Amino acid sequence: MRTRILIIYTGGTIGMMKDHSTGTLMPMNFMKIITHLPELNQLPCDIDSYSFKEPIDSADMNPEKWINIAEIIEKNYDDYDGFIILHGSDTMAYTASVLSFLFENLAKPVILTGSQLPIGEIRTDGRENIISAVEIATGNKNGKPIIQEVCIYFEHKLFRGNRSHKFDAEQFRAFRSINYPLLANTGVYISYNNSSIGNFNKGEFKVHKKLDDNIAILKLFPGIKQEVVQSVFNIKGLKAVVMETYGTGNAPTAKWFVDTLKKATDKGIIILNITQCKGGAVELGKYITSLAMANKNNIVSGNDITTESAVTKLMYLFGNYSNDIDKIKKLLTKSLRGEMTEYND
Repeated sequence: MRTRILIIYTGGTIGMMKDHSTGTLMPMNFMKIITHLPELNQLPCDIDSYSFKEPIDSADMNPEKWINIAEIIEKNYDDYDGFIILHGSDTMAYTASVLSFLFENLAKPVILTGSQLPIGEIRTDGRENIISAVEIATGNKNGKPIIQEVCIYFEHKLFRGNRSHKFDAEQFRAFRSINYPLLANTGVYISYNNSSIGNFNKGEFKVHKKLDDNIAILKLFPGIKQEVVQSVFNIKGLKAVVMETYGTGNAPTAKWFVDTLKKATDKGIIILNITQCKGGAVELGKYITSLAMANKNNIVSGNDITTESAVTKLMYLFGNYSNDIDKIKKLLTKSLRGEMTEYND
């Protein structure tokens, strides 16, 4: 029986064409993309497609559209063996991260890919990205898909989606995953890193459809003003802040800063402390500059989670456990879909 793959086109550079009157890139019809990929007909699978009615630049991606993508896959889950999402690279890591949380007990490949150059360009990277992503999605061993998680495929590499971030705006090697190994490399052969490939299927597939975006990001920098920090924590309806600190979780020890955090946590705002570094993890209390935060009730260590995963995990948790702050804090310290390393206390 031939493998069935559904390609979902959301927009992004891969499907852009140049408006010669203005010089800007605009989304094109999905079927025009397929005409550039006759190689897909040589793969041992049947491919169908679904396109957003109005394809978007990924800068316009939002929680409503994430739910839309999740519902498309939910509706077609039993009819297909794998899913490819064509997506702009700018927010691809956010979408991959949030989908990993929305999909519980996923047992099929969901692979996001795109390109740095439009599919119609002579040197486009999109052609190889799509073809290899589809081939990986058809990969099967002992009657089961080799990949059973949400991934990003870009420039000969398959990443765990919620461990990835966009690293380069110009090079074809746009993504990296510093704190987690690659799932696969493609060359003459597809080489899978079996020890790194996840299996989060523990029951019936379920799609969660609630996200709460009352989240903010606060990136610290030397000289950050008291008024700036306070304005973030005074946002109406704010439920959590992803605070990007220095190194292993360090932050200013100034009284006004510590007092601002205490006032915020006293109001029930959760602060998820993650590092600004692309590699490594938060270790609250390792240095005196993080000791003041180590024992605050609502300040949680994000360990080695990415910013993209931190934001979307909070959206998912508050969307599904909004009245149970203790449970949310507990789940923030747990790896739900392989998004972080769990360290022993």
